[in-house]
Order: sequence, then C-alpha cells, then structure tokens
Amino acid sequence: MTANDTLTILACQISIPPMTTVAQRDAHLEVSATKVRQQVVQSETWVDLVVLPELSSIEYARETFAELKTLAEPLDGPSFQAWRRVAVDLGVFVSYSFPRAGSGGPFISIGVVGPDGALLGHYDKLHLAQYGASMEKEYFNRGNHLFTFMVKGFRLSPIICYDIRIPELARTLVVDHAVDVILHCGAYYRDESFHTWHPFAIARALENQVFFLSLNRAGETYGNSLFCLPWQDENTPPVTFAETAEEFRILTVNRDALETARRDYTFLKDRLDDYKIDLLSA
Repeated sequence: MTANDTLTILACQISIPPMTTVAQRDAHLEVSATKVRQQVVQSETWVDLVVLPELSSIEYARETFAELKTLAEPLDGPSFQAWRRVAVDLGVFVSYSFPRAGSGGPFISIGVVGPDGALLGHYDKLHLAQYGASMEKEYFNRGNHLFTFMVKGFRLSPIICYDIRIPELARTLVVDHAVDVILHCGAYYRDESFHTWHPFAIARALENQVFFLSLNRAGETYGNSLFCLPWQDENTPPVTFAETAEEFRILTVNRDALETARRDYTFLKDRLDDYKIDLLSA
C-alpha cells in the first residue's frame, strides 16, 4: 500500500465553553486553533485532514443561539480566517463548523479550507433537529445542497448530526456521488436519543460500505465519538473516543479496506436499480 492509498485524519473531540459574545467566540477559536496546532506538530504521523464537530465555533445552547445576529458569520468570517491560518501554516485540510449568516439563513454549516488557504466549499445542514435537547428549527433554516471534496484521491462529504437519521442522504452520497468517507459532525447531547446514535452510525457505515467518522464535542453531557469502518465485526470494532473528555485521535482511511469490504460483501452491487416494484398484499 502506498502513501497515496491512505488518508490520515486528526479527529478533534473538543470542549466548547458557554458564550454569548463575539469576544468569547473569538477567544474560543484562538484556543481551539492553538490546541490543533499542537496536536498536528506533535503527531508522529503526518496529518492530511483536521475535522471538528458541529458548531465547533460556538456553544450549542439557547443563550448562544439568541445572539446569532452577532455570532453568525459570512463564509469568509472569523472561523474561516482562524482555520485558514492553521491550514496554510501546517499544510493540512481543515473541516470546521460555524453558524453561517447569509440570504435565507442563519444555517448550521461546515466549511472546508485547503492547504493553500482557499475555501473548497461549504455544506448547510439539511435536516434540523427539534426533539430532546435540540431546538434548531427555532433558530436556523435548512440548507439546499450537498458538498463533496477530494483529499489524496478520496472523496469526502460532510453531514451534520440529525442528518444521520435520514438514510437516503448517506445512500445518495455513496451511490450517486461516489463518496468514500462521510464526515458526520455532531453536537450529541446526552438526552433520551443519545444512546441510539451509535447504532445509526454503525448502520450507515455498513450499509453504504464507507468510512464514517461520527464526531461529537467533548463535555460532561457530550462525548463518545465513533469512527466506523466499511466492514465491522467482533474482530474489527469501531474506534471509540473518550466518554466525556477532550480527545484528539489520529485515524487512518485506506483504499484497501474499502475495496475489500465491497468485494467480499456485495451489498451495493446487489441493490436493485429501483424499488418501485409490484406489491402483492393480502
């Protein structure tokens, strides 16, 4: 296997403090960027891509969302500028999340910046959660497009938190857009739905035969991020993160694992082109 057959990800289960002001947000961005820099520089493995959780720029709380008029940003706002500097200085791609201002917004968004400092594109969350501790429909609007990008020959696509519970989205990304890695960034609070999250992540990885990073923020009521492989069993389990603590994990995506899973288990090949077929009912 050559270096071009592998992709190395630094997955950042970071803590995000309470905040209601621009100054607090900007201070948090500086702290987060410093932590990521230290992790990349100290890593014994070359890092290709840094990934951060949902709304990594701000706290997930009503008090914070009530201040979106000042905290929501344009695409080239403070979050982009902070992570652009990291990307250029360290020669990495960075996937980060922020509240995006703009026509039809605000949106819960992910931006991806490349090592050259250019914004590759962005994704606005398609499915807004409004149950348990989630109250997104009261503050945000849903997006209207998908987004994929390439790193070292692998096609990646971000989705956000509640998106995981709509199986058509992941299937479309894989079947129609040839995605190899789904970056599922969340803010999974320990409400009544928390313990159903991992089965969804494992199912999305297995049924679509993709690498699936399900990345949460850290904290007493968050944590437990998960990295799922294209095939998993008792001998090849998912990679688990700390229960609540902040943690930075180096993860490896490799072409051979994708090809082997799809060769040995022909789930995708055996799909019918169309399931709108005759129904017999009693």
